[in-house]
Amino acid sequence: MQNEWILDVLADLRTFAHQNGLSTLAEHLDDTRLVAATALTSNGEGRTGNECRTAQAAGHDTGGRGTRL
Repeated sequence: MQNEWILDVLADLRTFAHQNGLSTLAEHLDDTRLVAATALTSNGEGRTGNECRTAQAAGHDTGGRGTRL
């Protein structure tokens, strides 16, 4: 869990790109977040399914599929 901050940074960059008309970059950043989340999970550092559902219920973007802006 100590390296999950990278998912938040990538989300912020994706939001910036989307808001500034950089849709291709936003899509690539979304893909990058998926790769990062997979890497964290495979290292035992990613969020579990329950943690993701709890975060989504609280209104947080967990970086899963279908979260593109």
